[in-house]
Amino acid sequence: MSALQAELNDLVGSEFVSADPLECDYFAQDVFTRATPAGLVVSPADAAQLAAVVKRATAHGRAVVPRGGGMSYTSGYVPQETDSVLVDTSRMCRVLELNQEDMYVTVEAGITWRALAEALRGTGLRTPYWGTLSGRFATVGGGVSQNSIFWGSARYGTAADSVIGLEVVLADGSILRTGAGAQANARPFFRHFGPDLTGLFTGDCGALGCKATVTLALIPEPPHRAFGSFAFDDYPATVAAMSDIARADLVTECFGFDPYLQRQRMKRESLAADARQFAGLLKAAGGVGRALADGAKAALAGRHFMDEVKWSFHVMIEERTRDGAAACLRQVKEIVARHGGRNLPDSIPKLVRANPFGPVNNMLGPEGERWLPVHALVPHSAATETLARVEAVFERHRERMQGFEIHTGYLLATVATHCFVVEPVFFWPDAIEEMHRRSVEPEHLRRLRGFPANPEARAAVTAIKEELSDLFRELGAVHLQVAKAYRYREGLRPETLKLVRQLKQVVDPHRRMNPGSLGL
Repeated sequence: MSALQAELNDLVGSEFVSADPLECDYFAQDVFTRATPAGLVVSPADAAQLAAVVKRATAHGRAVVPRGGGMSYTSGYVPQETDSVLVDTSRMCRVLELNQEDMYVTVEAGITWRALAEALRGTGLRTPYWGTLSGRFATVGGGVSQNSIFWGSARYGTAADSVIGLEVVLADGSILRTGAGAQANARPFFRHFGPDLTGLFTGDCGALGCKATVTLALIPEPPHRAFGSFAFDDYPATVAAMSDIARADLVTECFGFDPYLQRQRMKRESLAADARQFAGLLKAAGGVGRALADGAKAALAGRHFMDEVKWSFHVMIEERTRDGAAACLRQVKEIVARHGGRNLPDSIPKLVRANPFGPVNNMLGPEGERWLPVHALVPHSAATETLARVEAVFERHRERMQGFEIHTGYLLATVATHCFVVEPVFFWPDAIEEMHRRSVEPEHLRRLRGFPANPEARAAVTAIKEELSDLFRELGAVHLQVAKAYRYREGLRPETLKLVRQLKQVVDPHRRMNPGSLGL
């Protein structure tokens, strides 16, 4: 490694190449997994340096593992080989072109979703999908490589659906351009030019190449908003109402919780955090009088209104006119009433929207418990069955889970008009890792009780998670951030798997690009 390190020092500067054991361990752990540390961590400044780093590393026979903001939990950038070169993209964080005439923005892959939103502020424009809740750390390149949902997803789909072009560094150090940008004389204004090469590199989890730049579509930012929160007594009615709302294309965000996850979030969020978010709410509401009224209403609602709620979901609506937003909310409430739901104060979606890229303190439980989500994307018709089957798995393991104090909840969401997300979430007492220490706010971290290392409980969570992955494959579910955690290869039809393997052979014949990702 010393010879390679010397070469990389020359390429990017010795201060941006680290063999420090602590740094190599930290950069190679994700929210759930801490396993093989990196051999070197390299932070290139731009696409040219990234290409040179990849070329040198693979020429030395080393595996290259790209890393975005580090917010994932499926071992996407956890190396499988010792002495891997982990590429930290955090220095690649510029907006390269904001083209308001042609309605696209090109960014370096290491820019965070929050930084992109700030760069677009005041233009009246945004990307259709505009980030995940962890977007103060999560990057555009990571979101595209893993694929992700939240802001804008209920109307515009996933991160990949907003991408119109990429620059990707392949294993030999060459830079591949996709979409209209692949045409020698064209701007990157359109995704489709022949076969959709852009799609090959979205959701690949770094198995086919390192994202260098991403071009995203722009849309006018809708100026008018409405919010709604609703309570239900059981999950079949919750799912049915959320699905009807999704099919009607009424909202931009739609997310729900089971009773346990609601209680966790209510305990975890402090009044001080609410106060900080009110400042954003006042700015976001538009007009001082309206802002004060919204803030007062949310404050008076407090948190106790959720005490007796079983299942709930929350919607955010954005439209071109105030009347249009109000009309959408009326339709949502009609659907909720039809399914036996009731209205709640709308402070939760207002507070979330007021601070869209807030702290990531939710990656730990309210006492410092470890947290792990696992998810399934299913058609609306399969959502209720999926929840029931997951509940059956938990019931089979109830005694084991109680013994290790493993608790579970659910996050529900919709994606565009055609997809339902079921996300079981685990909490259990276990040691806080360096990943959490560097991500959670220090003040919040100091308040947590914390727990000693608990490998037995972690092993139990892993085993149940694996059983859920098998169940999801049986149900025909698909996944975002497949990485090294889900049954991608095992679930593919033979003809499809053959083509995927052939693509891997073409772009990475020596299997040096993130080995193990997608099971390849």
